[in-house]
Amino acid sequence: MGRSVVVLDYGSGNLRSAQRALERVGAAVTVTSQVAAAERADGLVVPGVGAFAACMAGLAAIDAGGAVVARAAAGRPVLGICVGMQVLFDAGVEHGVRTRGLGVLPGRVEPLRAPIVPHMGWNTVTAPAASVLFHGIERERFYFVHSYAVHETPGTVTTCEHGEPFVAAVEAGAVCATQFHPEKSGVAGLALLENWLETL
Repeated sequence: MGRSVVVLDYGSGNLRSAQRALERVGAAVTVTSQVAAAERADGLVVPGVGAFAACMAGLAAIDAGGAVVARAAAGRPVLGICVGMQVLFDAGVEHGVRTRGLGVLPGRVEPLRAPIVPHMGWNTVTAPAASVLFHGIERERFYFVHSYAVHETPGTVTTCEHGEPFVAAVEAGAVCATQFHPEKSGVAGLALLENWLETL
């Protein structure tokens, strides 16, 4: 039996493809909105697509924000993907409106300053030597779809460039997060998910 992973269903996210990718690398995956299951699992994946404020509202609707924060505070693994990464930060600013995030990671999500937005498609990332997520896949490309980004945060930070440098991934204790979609990133994405599973 693989390590147990919950993909949190709060009405936003690429749930089935995340589930399938995690199953391919050996996880026992449950897609659920049940907070108790999210608390019990070896690993919790917070997906997310669309707007920051809508994702925060979705988390509030199933009362899951507290569970994500508690897991992080207890040093229990959490993986945020795309907007699921962004909501882990202190705040998001969209169309001039600031929305409070979960505050698990320090930093703000702000518009990406680039000639073409959204940043959509494959791009290379620059991972530090200390990265666990990118072990063995340092020079690969990953699939991005986003118009907003975090520009700085502490931790083991992997960067990408689209118009300007931004945070492509962060590893901070038990909390990992990627701005790109590993579940849509082919072999490299599967390798990253496998690296994450090995930390559980």
